[in-house]
Amino acid sequence: MAKHMAKKWFFVVAAGLLLSSSLEADNQVTQIPFADTPAGTVGLGAGLRFGRSPYRGVESLSSLENENNADRVPLYLYEGEYLFSHGTRAGLHLWDDSFRVDAVVQYRFDRLEPETSDFYRTVEKRSQTLEGGLALNRLWGTHEFSVNLLNDIQGHHNGYVTDLTYRQLLDYDRLRITPYISLIYQSEELVDYYYGVSAGESRSDLPDYHPEAVYLTRLGLNSSYRVFEGWHVFANLSWEQLDKEIRNSPLVDEDQIYMAFLGFHYEFGNVFDQSSPSNWSVKDWSWRIQTGYQAEGTFHKSHRGDLSRSKDVDAYLAGLTLGKLLSDGDVLDFWGKVSMNRRFENGMQENFWDYSAYVMAMGTGYSPWSQREVFRYGFGFGFDYAERIPMVEQIKQERKGRYTSHFLNYLEAQVDVPLRNFIEAKSVRNCYAGITLIHRSGIFATSDILGNVSGGSDVVAGHLECKR
Repeated sequence: MAKHMAKKWFFVVAAGLLLSSSLEADNQVTQIPFADTPAGTVGLGAGLRFGRSPYRGVESLSSLENENNADRVPLYLYEGEYLFSHGTRAGLHLWDDSFRVDAVVQYRFDRLEPETSDFYRTVEKRSQTLEGGLALNRLWGTHEFSVNLLNDIQGHHNGYVTDLTYRQLLDYDRLRITPYISLIYQSEELVDYYYGVSAGESRSDLPDYHPEAVYLTRLGLNSSYRVFEGWHVFANLSWEQLDKEIRNSPLVDEDQIYMAFLGFHYEFGNVFDQSSPSNWSVKDWSWRIQTGYQAEGTFHKSHRGDLSRSKDVDAYLAGLTLGKLLSDGDVLDFWGKVSMNRRFENGMQENFWDYSAYVMAMGTGYSPWSQREVFRYGFGFGFDYAERIPMVEQIKQERKGRYTSHFLNYLEAQVDVPLRNFIEAKSVRNCYAGITLIHRSGIFATSDILGNVSGGSDVVAGHLECKR
């Protein structure tokens, strides 16, 4: 115990010393170059995560629900004055002066699925989790130093992790290359959860094992290339030498771990009006109210005109959506939107709130004779979080024998007409009425962050939207 406490306080003191010398840095291979964008920037992207699991007989890091050799990671990106989302890490900027202090939450991808092999027949599942804490960062020219202090906030491993990271930022016109080295400490609770073997799990060929806390070294190289304005592709690699406490586990047959992350992201625009002296403007905002019912058809079937009600549940939705113009294009406008909807489950379970954030591409149809605006069509992509699993998803996923998830991918389509074509009142000259198609689902059971969910649910809603 004394040894454990000594290690803990060593890293706490080290973090304190680096408070005076620490910019946003995430030492995971899933980091992408988005944190240095102007405050207010919104983006979307995706990546493929490759690697080998350290567990015995497990060749791929993908889930059993994911038959591919790679994990698809959707990237929902926002860099705000205070809030930020960088894909697998999100949080709040607490302090940004000579150094930056962030409160962060990030995803830990480590896991073990006992169904992988008969060897794990007596072993309990090791789950992925969310870790939260503080990130302390400082940039000196092309040299970046960071400290991360993170603790399990979902109660899976109940441990903590600390890392000290040094990066060098090398820019060559459109290309950025960032080599880094991390010194990582993982607590005894974390290591024992993922690599220990309890008395109840042990067998004659699987001995009881309880590792202590470990120190790890990670080397990595992150790279990105700006293909066009706003478009970036990236390729990240990392290598990690496992501590002997992990290597000696009867669950492990690897000495080192390699990982890679390949993908792209696109920056749609900025929610702040940079021309405003205060760097903030209420121009080009919109509000929308919507209400609708649970649909039977899928998203693409609803597009083709199947607006029938669900045969499984009689549920409803009503809510408010706020939007901000990100980019005013010649053909398409891009809007950043957030929705808050109340789900009414009609007695099948308690009603609950559903939250969405997404980017919508909006196009306009004009009359060929008068050039008058006739209709708008928008298509949105982002993420959705439901306080409860909608009952229709519970029913559908139970039939398939598949997982459910509170956090899922979000798609939305809307078509509407301007009310000024029918009503001359000044109060509705910038208002539209129409139909909204709301869809939440996984990415065909190929994404760990989305719970490897296959399928989802759809709502057909009517809406009234006004912009200023």
